[in-house]
Amino acid sequence: QRSDISSTGKGGDSGARDALPVPALIPVTAVCLGLFVVGVAGNLLTVLILWRCRELKTTTNLYLGSMAVSDLIILLGLPLDLYRLWRSRPWIFGQLLCRLSQYTSEACTYCTILHITALTVERYLAICFPLKAKVVITKRRVKAVIGALWAFALLSAAPFFFLVGVEQPDNQTDFSRECKAVQSGLLAAMLWVTTSYFVLPVLCLNVLYGLIGRELWRNKVQARGPTGTLREKRHRQTIRILAVVVLAFVICWLPFHVGRIIFINTQNSRMMLFSQYFNIFALQLFYLSASINPILYNLISKKYRAAAYKLLLHYLYNLRILIYIIWTNPL
Repeated sequence: QRSDISSTGKGGDSGARDALPVPALIPVTAVCLGLFVVGVAGNLLTVLILWRCRELKTTTNLYLGSMAVSDLIILLGLPLDLYRLWRSRPWIFGQLLCRLSQYTSEACTYCTILHITALTVERYLAICFPLKAKVVITKRRVKAVIGALWAFALLSAAPFFFLVGVEQPDNQTDFSRECKAVQSGLLAAMLWVTTSYFVLPVLCLNVLYGLIGRELWRNKVQARGPTGTLREKRHRQTIRILAVVVLAFVICWLPFHVGRIIFINTQNSRMMLFSQYFNIFALQLFYLSASINPILYNLISKKYRAAAYKLLLHYLYNLRILIYIIWTNPL
């Protein structure tokens, strides 16, 4: 039998045991594998670019690089989700991997939204209070903030490590082992906590972007000389990137949280089936969110495109040299 993803992970149905039809699973699997390849390659490229290019080592890009690491970790859990999608029973990877996969996915989910919120706060300070921001916002402090965000995300997701486990009903064979929620009441409470990780930050982001937009409008009216115009242009470029990233985040993660709420309140088999299919859709958007940011950077930022092109040429050149050495010096 097949079932949807465990309710503790990307949403889904751990109660209904009806198998999903293969015609529905094949396109979902193809999309997820495509997102896995694009996402892993893109986020690895982002990390390498921000690590190697000195001109891109800004405080903003420190956040973006850390987000790329978080997205990479999320994407590494995709093969296990696909395994559960095709075959929820038996779970063959053991208790530790069951708990660890759910915990790291949840923690990185929290980490991403915390990074986006912190980055928006930084841009708000830089635009609305530029003199104070020059003193307060330094690379050293930003690195400390990023470390604190990771620690807070890992800590707040800790209950999920104990909410899931490998469950085997009494008097059943080993084939019935399944990685699923084992604490339903506490799980429901924690799912509402994860929803607050979406609703409250989005409200905060709306307020901050409203204040940033008002300040940019004032600066446009008051800007004088080439220095003011250049500073305004740089701020607008940064905000444009962040706005697109936030918009993609909201679009991709809203179904994820809606699906969890539907699952919590499901009372009958018809709604359970709807919840199952809805969360399959949400699963694809969830992994799209972890894959899309490098594409957005490439489309919006000329500096990112130039750095990516330069880095790829460098590695292709080294690859050609390696192939030439192997070809001319056979064993």
